[in-house]
Parts: sequence; structure tokens; C-alpha cells
Amino acid sequence: MNIFLLPVGSHGDVHPFVGVGRALRERGHTITLIANEIYEPLARAQNFQFVECGSADDFQMMTRDPDLWHPSRSMRAVFNQDLMRKFLPTTYHAIEKLNRPGETIMIAGTLGFAPRIAREKLGIPLVSVHLQPISLGSVEDPPKYPSRMQMTYFPRWLRRASYWYAERVIMDGFLAGPINDFRKELGLPAIRRIWGPWRQSPDLVLGLFPKWFATAPDWPANMRQTGFVRYDQSENAPLSEELETFLRAGEPPVVISFGSAMRQGRPYFEAAVEACRRLNLRSIILAKDGEQIPTELPAGCMQWDYAPFSQIFPRAAAVIHHGGIGTTAQCLAAGVPQLVMPMAFDQPDNADRVVKLGVARSVLAARFSADRAAQSLNELLHDETTRSRCEAIQKKLDDEPLPETCTLIESVLRK
Repeated sequence: MNIFLLPVGSHGDVHPFVGVGRALRERGHTITLIANEIYEPLARAQNFQFVECGSADDFQMMTRDPDLWHPSRSMRAVFNQDLMRKFLPTTYHAIEKLNRPGETIMIAGTLGFAPRIAREKLGIPLVSVHLQPISLGSVEDPPKYPSRMQMTYFPRWLRRASYWYAERVIMDGFLAGPINDFRKELGLPAIRRIWGPWRQSPDLVLGLFPKWFATAPDWPANMRQTGFVRYDQSENAPLSEELETFLRAGEPPVVISFGSAMRQGRPYFEAAVEACRRLNLRSIILAKDGEQIPTELPAGCMQWDYAPFSQIFPRAAAVIHHGGIGTTAQCLAAGVPQLVMPMAFDQPDNADRVVKLGVARSVLAARFSADRAAQSLNELLHDETTRSRCEAIQKKLDDEPLPETCTLIESVLRK
């Protein structure tokens, strides 16, 4: 098969696609990653073909947008209409050029609008992939959204009305202009409620998270859930000698990471580091960009640009993070307590789910301070129930989801 991977987002969004692509390549298929320029080295390391869709400057411009992590303004930062008008045609025409009819299949994420159009226009089979439950929505089991008003308390008729309003008024306001203008160029009719059923592929919808983490009876009928794909470049990025020395030099540290796309994290890093200092805990900051790293780190605190979570989380006392689904999954697999500071997107819902699982505490970014972080972290580390729940959840992740995931993807083209 000629398989296109079409993720959009940060490393946490791209890594699961690469993990699936590696497994499919080992089964004899040709893999092409169509993504931002910054992911080309990652593709080449896996012997994937690579097509650039977006420059490194485009990516950096978005990550430096102060609205990116705002609970209500983040959607406007992500659905930048100028960038959509630029990249919809670029992505579509890359798919069109590389298509081998009868042999090609596309695997696209939540924001895969160009692949959805390509399926409609070119007839290429498409697998819609969701890495987190919130991207599907549900009337029966509504997720926790970044806004303070939660649909859990609404009657079902009001939940349905809320989804209709969000899809038809709010999301179409972001998406309809660029998407329908491009569809018109291709001779396709305009669509409404783009964020509704249209964006889900009729061929297959994959949830790359287990049913015990989330499931709902009103998700698409053609949806299948396999499990977390926890690829993180560990085979190509071993821990540095300096980091190994630090880990062996004392008690397990608290790892602090607020996502690979975070560029405005300084106040959160300062609060987290201070909380660890007050509790006499060693700590490690995993983050790039010198501007957001505290100028003076206390004794027992070190900073590294990157380390594979799968190698470092099992050696941590706890992890303080933003609630991204990739980081959350790695914490669950490592059996380590989590202090989650959600800001936007799927983060509040992921945080809510791990708190309900009994493996985490959560503090909203607006309330995140050294005092609150220290109190929550101290509770996590001294609660035997939390420790036992972490161990129980860790055992649930012994199964490998990739064989089933690959078989489901291959079945789409065979059909």
C-alpha cells in the first residue's frame, strides 16, 4: 500500500502517527509523512518519504502566539484563516500528485480537512484518527471543555442544541470560508457543520485510546478503539550521559513538562520548580526555548531540551504536565502520579479523566501557583491509594495496540 500520514500539530500529535507508520512500514507498505518542515528529520530517520506542508517559521509563529494556550481564544489561533487558505491547497495537491489509484490510503488527524476533501474528490480511502476523546464529542457522555460551563449538567436536548450551535455558528465561522472557497475551486458544493459528521471518514474512524479511558454509545458507528500509541523517538534519542548522571545521583526527581509547543511557560515552570524546592524534591524541566526557562534554577533542578518520556517517566517520583494526551498516556504507562495543569484544547478533559482514574490531581493554569502545586504534589506522593491506582492502570497498558491498528487500516483498502 501507498500510505499517507497527515498529522497536524505538535510532537505529541505527530508521534502516534509515526508509531503507526513504523508498524505499517514493517508490514511492507510505503509510508509518506505530509507535515510541517520541522518533522522532516523524524520522517527520514524512519525511512519514510516526506512532503513539506508548512515551514518551520510557520510553526514557530503559531507557537509564539500568546492566545495559543488561552481557554477561549486558542481556537482562533489554531484555525488561522490565512494559514488555512495557504495549506489546504498545498496539502490537497500533494495528495493528488502522489496518489496511486487503488493502492493509496490516507491516515489523517482531527484537523485533516484536506484529506477529507481528497477522499470526496479523488476517491482515496481515508482513516480518521482521534488521539483524544474530546475531539469526538458526545451527547451521552460530554467531555470537559476548557470553558467553565460544562454540558454534563445540561439535559440531553440542550446538549444537542449546544453542539448544533457550536458546529454551525462558532466552528463554521472559523472553517467555512477557507474550506468552502477551496471546495468551490474543485467543483464541490459548500458544506455546513464542518466540525460535525462531515469531518469523520465514512471508511474508518480510529480512536487511539483504550475504552477504559473513554468511550461513548453515540460515537460514529464505524469507529474502532485500539489503544495509546506511545512512540516517542526513544530508539533514536537515548538519555544523555549528563542526564543519566543526574538521575543516578539522588532520589527520583519530579519531571516538569508543559508540551513541545509551549513557549510562554515561564510562570508555570517557576511555580513548579519552587513547589519542588519547598518539598525538598529534585526536579527536571523538559522544555526548549531559553526565554521561558527560569534564569536561576535551585540546587537539585536541571533543564534539558528533550528526553524520551518512555525512558524518563518510569524513573520519576511524579510528573507535572499540561494534560496533553501523549504526555498523559506516557504517565499512565509509567505508573507515575500526575499533577496536571490544563490550559486549553483537550487538556481539561484529559485531566478530568486521569483524576477520575485516581492517578492524578489537577490545578487550572489560572490558579497554578507554588503553594497549590506544593500542596497537590505532597498529597500525590504520600497517598497510598494513588500509588496503587497508578500500578493498576499501568498493568492495563501491557497490551500492544499496533497490530490491531494496522490490520484495521489495511482492511479499509481491501474493502
